[in-house]
Amino acid sequence: MTGSKRIYALDTNVLLHDPTSLFRFEEHDVFIPMTVLEELDEKKKGASEVSRNGRQVSRFLNELIERGNGHGISNGLELSSPEGVTLKRGAAVGRLYFQQRTSNGQGKADNQILSAVIELREQNPDRAVILVTKDINLRIKSKIYGIDAEDYENDRALDDFALLYTGSTELPENFWDKHPEVQSWNERGRTFYKLDRHDEEDWYPNQCLFLPGDDNVELRVLHVDEQRVTLVLLDDHSHSNHSVWGIAARNREQNFALNVLMDPDVDFVTLLGTAGTGKTLLALAAGLAQVMDQQRYREIIMTRATVSVGEDIGFLPGTEEEKMTPWMGALTDNLEVLANPEEGGSWGRQATNDLLASRIKIRSLNFMRGRTFLSRYLIIDEAQNLTPKQMKTLITRAGPGTKIVCLGNVEQIDTPYLTETTSGLTYAVDRFKQWSHSAHITLRRGERSRLADFASEAL
Repeated sequence: MTGSKRIYALDTNVLLHDPTSLFRFEEHDVFIPMTVLEELDEKKKGASEVSRNGRQVSRFLNELIERGNGHGISNGLELSSPEGVTLKRGAAVGRLYFQQRTSNGQGKADNQILSAVIELREQNPDRAVILVTKDINLRIKSKIYGIDAEDYENDRALDDFALLYTGSTELPENFWDKHPEVQSWNERGRTFYKLDRHDEEDWYPNQCLFLPGDDNVELRVLHVDEQRVTLVLLDDHSHSNHSVWGIAARNREQNFALNVLMDPDVDFVTLLGTAGTGKTLLALAAGLAQVMDQQRYREIIMTRATVSVGEDIGFLPGTEEEKMTPWMGALTDNLEVLANPEEGGSWGRQATNDLLASRIKIRSLNFMRGRTFLSRYLIIDEAQNLTPKQMKTLITRAGPGTKIVCLGNVEQIDTPYLTETTSGLTYAVDRFKQWSHSAHITLRRGERSRLADFASEAL
């Protein structure tokens, strides 16, 4: 290995997180320690996403070796992209090198990887050697030994989570003065506005806009182009006479959420918010209203992205639905509110938990692959624990007439190696914001109780 190009040594967790990471270092070289190959071999069995990724990495490596006709492994294998993998990069490609001796099998795997990287650095004193790992403790160890170590960030949706699209924007007080030429009209009981777009108004389809104060008004962007923007006045779901399945919005963001959840033209909705902001309750209320009253969808399907669902659902007794029930405490809690006659209004006297439960199906993520949902209202809870690849797998299940609602709180990511900027939920919010049939709302205010509100601030 000669030259001024950098050498990136990859940890197992990077390859298991993104099998295409092999090909994402442009003209630089990639090094794989023998311990990483041994760990990939241990992970290959099973039906989990990690096991599938492990098998895919092995197939990529085998394809690269076969492409080199089994010769010149010691001289490196050209890292040209395999068939079916499209990467955004220039023409320059690096080479793949393997550790030339087997590991001694002693000590922790992390320490063996560190030893291999130290040896690699000694063999290449004129080149920068960088260990890439998603394990923060291994990065700390590397720094202690004077080895450059980095997180794998190629899959980050954005550089800083604070830059994530929130879905709503406050308008300046002189908004109407800045737009004197406004066309307005009423159609099917709704008020629409068309106005010229200014350069600073960087809006997206279905973004919610609000003007606070005495002239309080809440609008949603219907269509936006270079010159013009079309807005619609939002329905006010904060009053009980305009509630959704007995649920009235308690703050501005909840009203935004109910508007996009009830709009049949919005096929994909993401709701971000901390515990107690009402994500699950709003999604369920809107779903029941559209399944039971409007009959827009055939049923509600609810699934939850729990860290352990992919691994140990099997030990629980019963059917798929019975196995999933322990994970769906949020559903049970919210159904008690939605089926309460005192809070739900006159409809609650006839509705029962059994009736509502008959229209809500609980499904495991394990069985989503290969399915197509027709005219369903699909709620994905705890979506912050999904990887971008898992998110794609779920969203592509949607058939005609299906609406998908993703709920999550990025402060509660439980999946190893996922962060706020690499979560599948963050990825979906960023990638879908330009699409005219998707909407995103960040819920900020907790609405559980004064006790919960005080505890979240004081503890």
